[in-house]
Amino acid sequence: MRIPLSLKYWKKALQAGTLAVVVCFSMGASDAGARYDHLNHQLMCSCGCGQVLGECNHVGCPDSPVQLAELRTAINASLTDKQILDSFAAKYGATVLAAPTMQGFNLVAWIAPFAVFAAAMFGTILLVRHWSVGKKEAEQTASTPEMDELRKQIRRETDNDGDEGGRQ
Repeated sequence: MRIPLSLKYWKKALQAGTLAVVVCFSMGASDAGARYDHLNHQLMCSCGCGQVLGECNHVGCPDSPVQLAELRTAINASLTDKQILDSFAAKYGATVLAAPTMQGFNLVAWIAPFAVFAAAMFGTILLVRHWSVGKKEAEQTASTPEMDELRKQIRRETDNDGDEGGRQ
């Protein structure tokens, strides 16, 4: 069985494309500049501006240049990302981390939004079910012969021909 030439061509092109993507990603992973950019966006500026360390842009910030220099020194010292983040947290406190850690009480910050969303969805489902059950009960009681007779009586008694209520 012979494979058509176009299929071989596309197979080789796919392999070459995959190799190119892998090489590009592996080169970016070891680049110190990319690592610096990645880490300075995981840290907060400690001056109180509430901005990410790499984006702190207010004039005369006393803390941002110092922290960025410490980050460059730590990267040049070949520390791992975890070691760098841990050293910043030890020196400046846990508030220097842009995202809370996934341990201890900080785990609540990760779980709470999903728990609130799930509770809201559950409450909405219960409310809609309650409304639909009430509607079904109203439809069932509305079609009994006694209710039909009562409706007819109400219509007869409240029917205004124009001669009793003063209306013409």
